[in-house]
Amino acid sequence: MRDSRQFTRRPLLAALIGASCVMPALAHADINPNFFGYARSGIGSTAGGGSQTCFKAAGAPAKYRLGNECETYAELGLGANLFDQRGTSFDFASRVAYVTAQDNDAESLQDPDNDIALREMYVTGTNAIGGLPDGSTLWAGKRFYKRHDIHMNDFYYWDVSGPGVGISDIDMGVGNLSLAWVRSSGSDSENFPDGGQRLSDDTVDMRLTDIATNPGGSLQLGVDYGRASLPEWQEDFYDDNGIDYEEGDKGWMGTIEHTQSNWFGGSNTVALQYATDGIITSNGNAVGRPAGGLVSQDGDMWRVLDHGHVWLVQDKLDMLYTAIYEDKNMDDNTGRKWFSAGIRPVYYWNDIMSTAVELGYDRIEPQSNVSSYNGEDHHVTKLTIAQQWSAGRGAMIRPTIRLFATYAKWNGDAYEERGVANSLDTGAGPNNVDFNDTDGLTFGAQMEVWWGS
Repeated sequence: MRDSRQFTRRPLLAALIGASCVMPALAHADINPNFFGYARSGIGSTAGGGSQTCFKAAGAPAKYRLGNECETYAELGLGANLFDQRGTSFDFASRVAYVTAQDNDAESLQDPDNDIALREMYVTGTNAIGGLPDGSTLWAGKRFYKRHDIHMNDFYYWDVSGPGVGISDIDMGVGNLSLAWVRSSGSDSENFPDGGQRLSDDTVDMRLTDIATNPGGSLQLGVDYGRASLPEWQEDFYDDNGIDYEEGDKGWMGTIEHTQSNWFGGSNTVALQYATDGIITSNGNAVGRPAGGLVSQDGDMWRVLDHGHVWLVQDKLDMLYTAIYEDKNMDDNTGRKWFSAGIRPVYYWNDIMSTAVELGYDRIEPQSNVSSYNGEDHHVTKLTIAQQWSAGRGAMIRPTIRLFATYAKWNGDAYEERGVANSLDTGAGPNNVDFNDTDGLTFGAQMEVWWGS
């Protein structure tokens, strides 16, 4: 009897095991992974010898990038639509970034110049919450969130990316409302007994987008509020050790942005931003979130910028352009004023070959207590000419292979002794110009590509 029961159970057990193996396969049989990303890499030299120098004004948040990038950088993403039924869909996306100093064939990730980073890992649920207008999207995870940037100089002026949760694109009639909570964390290994104990900054992001203003024009309004999030034990630890942690370190940033489509065959964006205190990050930038550190800053910053793309001669000559003015006024006199302007006209010989010229100018006026400067205003002018082969016509068409030559000129010495920046940023790339040079020439080749979503 015992043997009979075992005999009858075995086929049933085998069927259940088989079903458990087949069901996931059937459930995911129609899922098509989405591969997307960005990459750039190349080779360059500096006239007079040495690898390519990249020219960036010391203290500037960005540099003009054509023929002026000294690293190999890649972002590789995988995602998929996992569910799409009765008007509701769930999607997954992930992204890993990799950067090397572009020095050798094999470059170890243990080298401090090389790094790999997890940039995105999140899920979106469109129309997941009943009762909200069609198109509303719930999301959670780590992601690039509604980033605003200028392509010419890779300047992200509104960016609260990171781990978070939110709901976006709620149709309010006059525009789309988006709400998000994101976090930036850091460590204080110098003070905490365990360097893994985190310091956290929380940011609430609120936006009303797609507000129609005129034919082809739309307005975006946004407010970001961030503050330090220290538990009581961290506050007590700092108190006991006489460290001024400035409890409640906080700040906010407001943004007004107008985008005009059908602007001479392209588009134009103008933005006005104002930020205060802790949301003005320590590297001189203000993107909408604190940096996840202990340092408290008191002061304010305002910024106005304009950038866009136009066709000067349809299908023959187009141009990218930008202008930025930023005034960071800090109570401890560590701020600065930054003015930047640039153009990149591109002439198309045919559907594949083009010639690009980029002219960019950055000027820095530091406050009196700024370290790493000689106390004077400094400026950098950069001119690049590039012969390009691309997959079509248009300034934003990729992939592209380009040969380039770049000339830069600046006032004052390039660097001070012991590697402290004077006019040029020592972190922008190899320093293969002399300390007392006031100009430099580089040349080389680069590929650039992006694909997918």
